[in-house]
Amino acid sequence: MKMKKLLSLAMAAILVLSLAACGGSSGASSGGSSGGSSSGDSGSAAASGTLQINIWDNNQLAGLQEIADAWSAESGVTAKINVVDWDNYWTLLEAGASGGQMPDVFWMHSNTAQMYMENDLLLNLDDYIAKDDAIDLNNYYEGIVNLYKSGDHQYALPKDHDTIALLYNQAIFDKYGVEAPTDNWTWEDVYNAAAKITEAGAADGVYGYAINTSNNQDGWYNLVYDYGAQVITDDHKGTTIGSAEGKAGMEMMRKILTVAAPQATVAETGTDSLFMSNLVGMITQGSWMINSFYKAESHADYKWAMLPYADVNGNGACDKGERWSAYNGLGWAISANCANPDAAYSLISYFCNEAGQKKQAELGVTMAGYKGVSEEFAGAFEGMDVSAFVKIEDEGDLYFRPYTRNTTVWEDKLQQQGAFLDAWQNPSDPAVMEAACDNAQKIIEEAIANE
Repeated sequence: MKMKKLLSLAMAAILVLSLAACGGSSGASSGGSSGGSSSGDSGSAAASGTLQINIWDNNQLAGLQEIADAWSAESGVTAKINVVDWDNYWTLLEAGASGGQMPDVFWMHSNTAQMYMENDLLLNLDDYIAKDDAIDLNNYYEGIVNLYKSGDHQYALPKDHDTIALLYNQAIFDKYGVEAPTDNWTWEDVYNAAAKITEAGAADGVYGYAINTSNNQDGWYNLVYDYGAQVITDDHKGTTIGSAEGKAGMEMMRKILTVAAPQATVAETGTDSLFMSNLVGMITQGSWMINSFYKAESHADYKWAMLPYADVNGNGACDKGERWSAYNGLGWAISANCANPDAAYSLISYFCNEAGQKKQAELGVTMAGYKGVSEEFAGAFEGMDVSAFVKIEDEGDLYFRPYTRNTTVWEDKLQQQGAFLDAWQNPSDPAVMEAACDNAQKIIEEAIANE
């Protein structure tokens, strides 16, 4: 039985390698696969006074190391953070889980958490949390807390949460005389603006919009919810993506694709690269990627607006339930075999208590997993207004990134032929998208039934 579980875990890790955004070229959500290079030894050295911590996002390294160093000054234990790129992160972690040496502390993600928790590879934090006055799980986003819980036991502390916003290049809108996005835009407004830019910019190779269709959390998932459907139902036992509402959301996505950069171009170059090369007017992106655009050469032209909404009732106003943003969150986890679990828990508690979460937000690392401190994050990027990521929490609705026990099984199939790949590659035919929604319904239902 144990071998069977480990083989299941290995398969999950292999499937993770196929992810794009919480993976891919755009980075994964708190989600994601931001680039980075491996540094240092990823094995445990806690017994010698050093904790080894693995993460995958190089953009977060400086801020997290600053917080960890402050903890080290108090504890006397060195905290060494190693950045390992998204693909290799899971390969190395799976190798450690299969008999090698896991890092002491590391990030967990919604795609893989269930497998690691069920195989007793993560430290049960219940007793530590019960004795820790600085950690009250009621202060954190419920979806993230529940994600890292198995059998009523807590296996990770919420590290952060993220939301999605519309990113646009003001210079492109100005060049082609198109009105720039506002927080009051609908998805129809996005379509109309994208069509104008793509037509006017044809000679320059400029498109109005680009989407990497494998980037679901920061992309098409949100339209499904805006139009009234759910990729995964709240009980994690079904989907309504094949409903009339789900099809309406995906039909809107199809329309936008007809005036967006072709998927062949996106596959070759990537949405972020196209945008930062001034070849695309708009994309949607997650808060975990702000730093990449903030540090880009043309960052002064980059502006953020809230995610558009779906004016389903046609009253010209954004009503409750018509503007949704996915949110996700990483968890700080500890290896079940950590040589110094007390020190490891002390570190993740330091990262996740209110003061640590505020510091993380102030440094612009990520938005907090602790509720009520996102304003600090909104002010972390001088000269760039990123308040759209925070405003949507008050002026829209959040849903937790869809997941089941084996998320990657159905998530991967949705990107293949027989599902949405056909519609992505042939967006001119509404019937293809409608059929894709029906097939997606069956794919998800069958995957859940086999879990």
